Amino acid sequence: MDILEIYRKAGNDVQAIYRSRLITEILLSLNGGSKTLSQLREITGSTSQAIIPKIRKLESDQLIEAEDHGYYLTRLGQIIASRVVDSFMIMGTINKHKCFWSEHCLDEIPPSLLKDIGCLYNSEIISDTNIEIFNVYGTNLKIIKEAEHVFGVSSVVTTEYADSISKKVREGIPVELVISSDVVEQLKHEPYVEKINALKDYENFKLMVTDEDIRVGLIVTNKCLSLGLYKKYGVTYDITNGIFSCDPMAVGWGKRLFESYKERSRIEKS
Repeated sequence: MDILEIYRKAGNDVQAIYRSRLITEILLSLNGGSKTLSQLREITGSTSQAIIPKIRKLESDQLIEAEDHGYYLTRLGQIIASRVVDSFMIMGTINKHKCFWSEHCLDEIPPSLLKDIGCLYNSEIISDTNIEIFNVYGTNLKIIKEAEHVFGVSSVVTTEYADSISKKVREGIPVELVISSDVVEQLKHEPYVEKINALKDYENFKLMVTDEDIRVGLIVTNKCLSLGLYKKYGVTYDITNGIFSCDPMAVGWGKRLFESYKERSRIEKS
């Protein structure tokens, strides 16, 4: 596939959408459901005289159709509009946290999930400060404490994390963890071995190991996402900064990231 040749053939049609604020806003508006002309006027802040020619253009391109007194996306229009939404969500997410994304390694996030990074738009960066030096760490422990299930991916372990996870398992909360082979070796020694042995008979606890070099720190619960990454230049996991979100789209994204690691791991046997 020669993408430049496709660009030369379809470039004008693509640019026609993005070059026109009204066409873009009409498509984005209708992506959320059918709208009347008066609703489109209110949403776009434009007059009927300005909107109607754009509607006629979209109708001629078979992207929208009239319905009673309103307009809706055709099937083709839904395809186009969904991609327009994606492009703005991706750009918005990157711009919102540009420093974070540019300073961290993204190589361990599957391409399919990087394409959906717009799902993380409603998230925030939490960082350690001179006053709150364990801000990220404390937030992660709080997320685990309030969870109704816990999915995690990690190449590090601490006694506080181990205690928090142990408590959730004993409460009957489903916990699934993917850890590196290095962490497995750590768990064979004190103070961890006793904690792990105490959990081996709990059916709600699943410990999996991967031989891959895990370069993310992930906690996903029923309502929250915590994502940490390695620094871009170096081999150090950044414990001082992380992305956090309680948005369902972000949580769903995090679950897919967890599943991608889970698929490449194996159950750790006692």
